[in-house]
Amino acid sequence: MLRIILLQLVTTVVVTLVAGMLGGLPALWSALLGGVCCVVPNALFALRLHVSAQKPGGTNPMTFFFGEFIKIATTFALMGAIVWLYHGVHWLAFVLSFIVVLKSYFILLFRHRP
Repeated sequence: MLRIILLQLVTTVVVTLVAGMLGGLPALWSALLGGVCCVVPNALFALRLHVSAQKPGGTNPMTFFFGEFIKIATTFALMGAIVWLYHGVHWLAFVLSFIVVLKSYFILLFRHRP
């Protein structure tokens, strides 16, 4: 899980820099915020799974589903807060950054391990 979170952080930085070069400062900030909307909930979910795995009983399906619900709710809350508080959102950069960071774990699926 840590590799996925680190990959998402790196992807957020790369997408933010590309958006900044193509669209200027508003696109840079919007892309950064879009990536954060993906990374923070996933990091909280991974932390919750890690903590529950350390318990004597281990994890159970309800822990996973409750964590997934919290992850989705946190994502929506962050997006809502950004839209409400940051009125200069560059929508294309924000949405594309979120989607690219969300799907960046596909890179790990195609990684060849010897």
